[in-house]
Amino acid sequence: MAKIDLDSLSIEELAGLRERATDKLFEKVAARRAELEAELEKLAQYGKPPVKKTESAPAPKAKKSEEAREPKESVAKAA
Repeated sequence: MAKIDLDSLSIEELAGLRERATDKLFEKVAARRAELEAELEKLAQYGKPPVKKTESAPAPKAKKSEEAREPKESVAKAA
């Protein structure tokens, strides 16, 4: 990279240099962001947890004999 003697540049030349440097920086950031987003898209397929078939099935209901064994709450009568 060529060295630039900033002290020898005029205000207009420095402002132009700053504008060109800023534009180039934004271009490089945009290009890198696109690369990273493409890589994330590729990796996303590995980040999803495997789907289990049992998760979609409803929970089994208790049998009537099990329900009969459970104590029922008694309702208090108002006096």
